[in-house]
Amino acid sequence: MSQQTGTSRRTVLTAVAAATTAGAVGLQTGTAAARDGAGGPLAQQPPRELRAILREIDHRRIEATVRRLAAFGTRHTLSAQDDPVRGIGAARDWILAEMRRHARPSGGRMSVELQSYVQEPGPRVPTPTRITNVVATLRGAASPDRLYVVSGHYDSRASDVMDFTSDAPGADDDASGVALVMELARVMATRRIGATLVFAAVAGEEQGLLGAAHMAEQFKQRKADVQAMFTNDIVGSSTADDGTRDPRTIRLFAEGVPTSETPEEAAVRRSVGGENDSPARQLARFVANVAENDATGMRVRVVYRRDRYLRGGDHIPFLERAYPAARFTEPAEDFAHQHQDVRVVDGKQYGDLPEFCDFPFVARVARVNAAALWSLAQAPGTPRGAKILTAALTNETELVWERGTEADLAGYEIVWRETTDTDWTHVIDVGDATRHTVDLSKDNVFFGVRAVGRSGLRSPVAFPAPQR
Repeated sequence: MSQQTGTSRRTVLTAVAAATTAGAVGLQTGTAAARDGAGGPLAQQPPRELRAILREIDHRRIEATVRRLAAFGTRHTLSAQDDPVRGIGAARDWILAEMRRHARPSGGRMSVELQSYVQEPGPRVPTPTRITNVVATLRGAASPDRLYVVSGHYDSRASDVMDFTSDAPGADDDASGVALVMELARVMATRRIGATLVFAAVAGEEQGLLGAAHMAEQFKQRKADVQAMFTNDIVGSSTADDGTRDPRTIRLFAEGVPTSETPEEAAVRRSVGGENDSPARQLARFVANVAENDATGMRVRVVYRRDRYLRGGDHIPFLERAYPAARFTEPAEDFAHQHQDVRVVDGKQYGDLPEFCDFPFVARVARVNAAALWSLAQAPGTPRGAKILTAALTNETELVWERGTEADLAGYEIVWRETTDTDWTHVIDVGDATRHTVDLSKDNVFFGVRAVGRSGLRSPVAFPAPQR
C-alpha cells in the first residue's frame, strides 16, 4: 500500500471555519478544486456523450409503448399466457420482440432473453404459474462483470388483486416504468459502455415481487457483481390527487438501515452511527449528483425510506440479497388511477388509463435514469474494502481500501462531512493510493472513499467500516 502525507489539521479546521462563516457547502480541502452546482456540492456535470444520449430519449416513443401495453386489456400475472391479443402472454411476447428490435443495432453487444420459472401456489398465486421476465443485457466493453440493473414491471391489476379477467390497463402502474426501460435499452444499445447494463421488464410484482425476486436470486446464485439496481414503478404522472402538478421532481426511495444487515453489522453500525450511510443512501446521493442538471431538467427528491407506507417494490428483493437498490416513483400519486377497476362514479373516471399519464415527464425521468446508469457504467466501480484504522487512540484518521482493476482508474478521493449533514461536503484528492491519513478526528465527522476515472467520472462513495 502506498502512503501519502496527511492533510494538515490546521488546514482542515480553517476550511471548516471559513465554510461556516460563509454559509458555504462544498468547500474542499486538499488539492481538489471546488465543485458546486445542482445535485449537491460534489455534482458531476454531464459530458458531451451523455448529453447526446439524453437528447435521444423520445417521449413520443414512450407514449406509444404505454398505449400499446395498455391495449392488451389486462396484464395480470394470472391472465392468459397463450392468447395472442389479450393478457400477460401477449404483452410478454410484444416486449420481447421490441427488445430484440432495439438490440439489432448493437453489433452483438446486447442480448435479449426470457427468464422464466414456475411459481408454486402461495398467498396471491392459487395455482402453479409461469412467471417470465424479459431481460436485455448490454455487455460492458471494459468491465463486463460489473453490473447495473434497471427495471419496471409489466404485470398489472384491477381493484381486486386476484381479478385476472377485468380490464387492468396499468398505464402508470407500471407500463410507464416498462416504457422507460425499453426506451433506455433502445438508446443505449448503440453505445459502447464500460460496465454491463441490464434492462428488465419483470412480471409478478403485484402478486408479491415474484419476478424481481427470481432475477435477484439468479444474480446471487452466480455471484454476480451487481453494484446498483433501480426500479421504476409508477413514474407516469406529475399530477397529484388534488390536481396540483410537479413535473420537474422525481422521488427516489433509499433505505437507511440495510435490509440484509446481519447482527454483527448492526453492532458496527450502532457503534459508528452509520444509519444514513447504507449503500442505498450512497447510491441515492450519487444519482442526485449526476442527474440534477440542465440536461435532465429534473430534481431528484431523495426520500429516506425503503418505500412508501404499506407499499413495496422490485428493489426490495435486491436489498434482501445485499445489492444496493432504490426506487423511482412520481412526486405525488393519484390513487384513483392505480389499482382501480376502470369505471365512472359520479362523473369521475377511475382506472389506470394512458390519458392520465404525462409522457414528457416520463421522458425526463428516463433521462435521470440514463444519467445515473451511464455515469455508473463509465466510471470505476465503488471502492472495496474501505476501512478506518482504529487500533490506536489518535486525533488523526487513517483510511485504507483496495485498488480497483479498471484500466482507466486514475485514483481516489476521500470525502467527508459533519455528522449532521446529509451529503458529502468536502473532498480530498489522494491520487492513486490505497491508504491516506487525514489530520482530522474520525470521532467528529463521517468519511468515505470514491474512485476517479481518467475521464474525471467518479464512483459512488464507499462508507468505511472500523478495523483494528
